[in-house]
Amino acid sequence: MKVLLRGISHETAPVELREQFAVEPGRLADATRALLRVPGVREAIILSTCNRTEFVVCYGPTVPDLSRFLADFFGVVAVQSTENMYEFYGINAVQHLFRVACSLDSLVLGEPQIMGQVKNSYAVARSIGAVRSNLEQLMQSAFSTAKRVRSDTKIGNAPVSVASVAIDLIKKVFGSLRGRRILLVGAGKMSGLAASHLMEQGAESIAVANRTFENALSLAGRLGGRAVRFEDVHSTAAEADIVITSTGTPDYIFRREDGRELMRLRRNRPLFFVDIAVPRDVDPEINRAEGVFVYDIDSLQSISSAHRADRSREAEKAERIVAQEAIRYHRRAMALDVAPAIRRLRAAMETIEQTELRRRRSKLRVLTPDQQQATQLLLRGMTNKILHPVIQNLKKAAQHGDSETMETICAIFDLAPLLQAQAEEDESSLFAMDQPDVLTA
Repeated sequence: MKVLLRGISHETAPVELREQFAVEPGRLADATRALLRVPGVREAIILSTCNRTEFVVCYGPTVPDLSRFLADFFGVVAVQSTENMYEFYGINAVQHLFRVACSLDSLVLGEPQIMGQVKNSYAVARSIGAVRSNLEQLMQSAFSTAKRVRSDTKIGNAPVSVASVAIDLIKKVFGSLRGRRILLVGAGKMSGLAASHLMEQGAESIAVANRTFENALSLAGRLGGRAVRFEDVHSTAAEADIVITSTGTPDYIFRREDGRELMRLRRNRPLFFVDIAVPRDVDPEINRAEGVFVYDIDSLQSISSAHRADRSREAEKAERIVAQEAIRYHRRAMALDVAPAIRRLRAAMETIEQTELRRRRSKLRVLTPDQQQATQLLLRGMTNKILHPVIQNLKKAAQHGDSETMETICAIFDLAPLLQAQAEEDESSLFAMDQPDVLTA
């Protein structure tokens, strides 16, 4: 089975384009089912975070065309954004996935949240039957690689996150957070992280607004702040100095016209928005209002670059680990792929032996039983000598990831159809087995 990864990230597209491809948590299962219906796709996972949306599929025998899926699910923007998307195949796809899981491809190098997001995508895909034997092995290898990177390098020491970088940005603007009034819009994990950093920096007045008021109450209680009903979010923003937003809503919470009204209520005292949501919560046009300043997820790039420079040496170690593990996984996968071919090749040659012996049975009757057995052994020995270099070269090609040699040998002996059929049989039998419920990472 072959691997394809297609995606868009902060490395290739600005936030206004990335947000068009964001998959809300409640739609992740439906999106994965839709991807699974693409002809040729056998297994699938979708990873959607604030900085990337990636589609990982195992396919065969032909390469699937994901264009129709992208157009149907995300609209015309998907067709127009091909140049902003990247594609990886085979070992390159594996290595990219490992880098993502290890937070080597994150906006904030080494941030720990990405592993939780990868595991969530895996759990959703697995729950709907989109993960079978091939993706199961791939994802478990990604988890174990990330675990090795965390244990063998210091890239995760003193962990930073998008939320902590946002606080660094606020400190650059205000100098000190003491006495500043903060409004958190959204009570999820990212808001909680931001709040923790704010408290460490001396923020004294924190309000929390969330569509589910009970969640706002819970977070506000932990912070010693106050909960705000979502319908009061605009009036509360007028009382704040800094508004940090991180929700899952597809629409703007603060629009351009809200900026002018906020400035009127604040008597033109400056108001700072830090929008770390994708899709964005704050209309960038609100920047046009005098005294309103908006920073989105892409505004954090320059600050995160400083963290990246500090961690570059550990990142080099992590990159070497990822490369080693990707090669190791690829060789294991190739060896598994070649095993059915070897079995079928042996079975095919044995069938030829038996067929030829049956055809010449009448002529062999003149031989004694010992002579007949010697003839069979002679035929078997010749077959084995013919097969030996073929099998050795197949195994060597698998060990070195030489797919071209493998495909050539399979084509010469007409093993490709048999190989695909056997792979599907093996996959079905593996999928029928009880799978563990605990993630191994």
